[in-house]
Amino acid sequence: MKVDMGSNVFAKLRASVFQGCSWLWEEINQKEETKLMVCVALVIAIIGYTWMAKRSCKGKLKLPPGPQGLPLVGNLPFLDSQLHIYFTSLAKSYGPIIKLWLGSKLCVVVSSPSMAQAILKDHDTIFANRDVPVAALTISYGCQGLSWSPYGPHLTMLRKVCVREIMNKRNLDSFYTLRRREVRQMVSDIYAKIGTPVNLREMMFLTVLNVIMSMLWGGTLDGEERRSVGAEFRRVLEEIIELTGTPNVSDLFPILSVFDLQGIVRQMKKLSLWLDRILNSVIDQRLKMDRLAEGEEKEGREDFLQLLLRLTEEGDGKTSFTVTKLKGLLVDLLTGATDTTSTTMEWAMAEMMKHPEIMRRAQEELEEVVGKNNVVEESHLPKLSYLGAIFKEVLRLHPLVPFLVPHSPSQSCAVGGYMIPKGAQVLVNVWALHRDPKAWENPLEFQPERFLNATNKYEFSGNNFNYLPFGSGKRMCVGVPMAERMLTYVLASLLHSFEWQLPEGEKLNLSEKYAIVLKKETPLVAIPMPRLSIPELYY
Repeated sequence: MKVDMGSNVFAKLRASVFQGCSWLWEEINQKEETKLMVCVALVIAIIGYTWMAKRSCKGKLKLPPGPQGLPLVGNLPFLDSQLHIYFTSLAKSYGPIIKLWLGSKLCVVVSSPSMAQAILKDHDTIFANRDVPVAALTISYGCQGLSWSPYGPHLTMLRKVCVREIMNKRNLDSFYTLRRREVRQMVSDIYAKIGTPVNLREMMFLTVLNVIMSMLWGGTLDGEERRSVGAEFRRVLEEIIELTGTPNVSDLFPILSVFDLQGIVRQMKKLSLWLDRILNSVIDQRLKMDRLAEGEEKEGREDFLQLLLRLTEEGDGKTSFTVTKLKGLLVDLLTGATDTTSTTMEWAMAEMMKHPEIMRRAQEELEEVVGKNNVVEESHLPKLSYLGAIFKEVLRLHPLVPFLVPHSPSQSCAVGGYMIPKGAQVLVNVWALHRDPKAWENPLEFQPERFLNATNKYEFSGNNFNYLPFGSGKRMCVGVPMAERMLTYVLASLLHSFEWQLPEGEKLNLSEKYAIVLKKETPLVAIPMPRLSIPELYY
């Protein structure tokens, strides 16, 4: 009888608390006792959170408007799994700045250029902090990397390291041979699969990962060791990205984080330990190689790891570049570059396969600039204006991170006549900005031509608040120069070398799956056929 009573209580709690919120419930451990613990803990927290929420709003400007929620859970039961679409629909009813209570967390979503400018420019310093999920805190060495670090001298130092030492034109130019090697290997691997289905998402992820690893420590791991480590890295990085984006009770109700009810922190710690062992091993090997080479004349360039290790020997105390910060930055580069870049390339290929006339025009441009008796080089990219327009249109219709990485104000701040309290989660709905009919003609259509005559108006500088694929302000993505090169170079090589078609009987599905990175719901699988008549151009 006791078991039946407990089951009945649990069923009622689940129905009232999580109905309509399957995006969260599906992520909770499926053991009955764990689910019961979650519900009981949430009920215990209700009185305290309700009291704190009411008290925090007294005597202040009103919070932004938004839909009515329920006690404790707020708006959670009413959320749609496609949050970007759901929040955009709410903006049509409540205006360009809205609030929702996600459990105990206050979430503010802005969906207009003026509100985005207020957050990312007018009050940039106040909103420069991150709302850090517990999973990211675990994998980032306590926010020692670039993505999740709080605003301050530490972040400023990391951004300087990336912009001045890593992403500058001279360094990127010097690593072109490494990028070329990996892209040519990709072309060769695809050529070996002519006439058979190729999973483009998987192939692109591995290519980008190999490029990043080659640039990070290209002189440290070679041959079979590099390939085996790369395959394991792919598995671990995909798990890290998935866990970081998993809805977590610990984030929605911080008072419960100590229990780690979904086991996300435990899983992330295991991945973090694996990654830390690999990074320590690579760092140790690089230090040994450098010690053996002491006194010898250095040839060629430094890989990024050499450069970063050299920076650890410099600095001025508080803002010095330590080995822990180095590892945090390496994790950011590995996780940030691989998933976002491969996802964008998959969207680009999917849109061109849906619009074959666009693919043909891009291939005609490649024939004119590159020729059919040559291979694509990065030196060709500045002349490929239509391909560049395709790249920009993909980022408009399918922004990498639909809400950017969440911001959080360091102090309460008035925006648009409403108060955004200190510590709130602030989301900039870039997906909505990029589809706003007031700013874009035929916003739902894939039309690269819209960028051909508007080059200066829609650069990646973050100054046009109708177009923010890489964000803006103090937390704008520092990897834009690398992304531009990689995306256009890989796409150009795929289009120049192959014709692409769907497997027989397959239909192209462009449905989206919401996550931190907005992915295609189903991976793109396509069949390559050779376009070039000279087989040697594929090796």
